[in-house]
Amino acid sequence: MSRYLTELIGTFFLVFTIGMTAVSGSAAAPIAIGSALMVMVYMGRHVSGAHYNPSVSIALYLRGALVGKDLAPYIAAQLLGAWLAAGTVLVITGATFAPAPGEGYGTIAILLSEGLATFALALVIMNVATSKGTEGNSHYGLAIGLTVLAGVYAVGGVSGGAFNPAVGFGPILVDTLAGDGTFQNLWYYVVGPIVGAAAAVPVFKMQNPEGDAA
Repeated sequence: MSRYLTELIGTFFLVFTIGMTAVSGSAAAPIAIGSALMVMVYMGRHVSGAHYNPSVSIALYLRGALVGKDLAPYIAAQLLGAWLAAGTVLVITGATFAPAPGEGYGTIAILLSEGLATFALALVIMNVATSKGTEGNSHYGLAIGLTVLAGVYAVGGVSGGAFNPAVGFGPILVDTLAGDGTFQNLWYYVVGPIVGAAAAVPVFKMQNPEGDAA
């Protein structure tokens, strides 16, 4: 149970940070988001693996670093954490938020942006946090947080910069229930990240043919 609680808490504070910076319009939002993910990874890595992202959990399951019986509970905890965070932002600020593609970008550009950024995130996570070659390192949280920061700066204006189905689901659900949004864009933040993360698995295995988890 502690693993699922940790996944809920870590996802909550990631999405809470995204929401509060989105509502305030902070120009430093990518830095805050990357930093929040970094500290939550350091908080929960030794308990749950600190996924905070259904696409990462799926990739780690495919990689063999997450047992099958934990996959659904991990994803459920992450989605619940994201929903609670989006609701908390609404209670505090009176406003909703949700990722949305930039104006003028087509489906391929959006999916490619979400997929490539999540590919990079999953590949970094697997190499710094599950590879025997990097076992015992202390930089994994920084590497993961900076990967998200770079992704948001690089393609956030194209796709909305979710790289995480929970980041799409929780805010879009609250935005829709509050009467302001729709589920129209949700599929971008499910399909793109999951395909991108899954594609990172065979690349990781080619990089690490020994196949040993840390």
